[in-house]
Amino acid sequence: MKRVLFVCLGNSCRSQMAEAFARRLCFDVMEAASAGLMPASIIAPPVHEVMAEKGIELGEHFPKPLEWMKPADFDLIVNMSGFPLTEVGATPVVEWTVEDPIGGNLKKFRRVRDQIEEHVLKLAARFRNGA
Repeated sequence: MKRVLFVCLGNSCRSQMAEAFARRLCFDVMEAASAGLMPASIIAPPVHEVMAEKGIELGEHFPKPLEWMKPADFDLIVNMSGFPLTEVGATPVVEWTVEDPIGGNLKKFRRVRDQIEEHVLKLAARFRNGA
């Protein structure tokens, strides 16, 4: 079982979606958490809407700062923030280029959601194949 930390800027959109997809679709190969470099006060309302379209409720999820996490507790950190991560020690970091949907319409949130779902499923496939 791999422990993966998904990071974005505000932990209000991208990393929350990634964590939710990992927990829902990939629970057999990964445990997921998420955090933000500068966490927002709430998860962006459109995120709740577009994830509900996939049958995923975010319920008690809330934005968390990266400082709450211990990088050494994770096997991999997925960075979608667009900024280099420092202070993560020896934990491997992979960069995903995923546009921040904040300020966009629902179509943009859906496009980002679908891109993240695809990335998460590919990551899970790598883990299932022994990577």
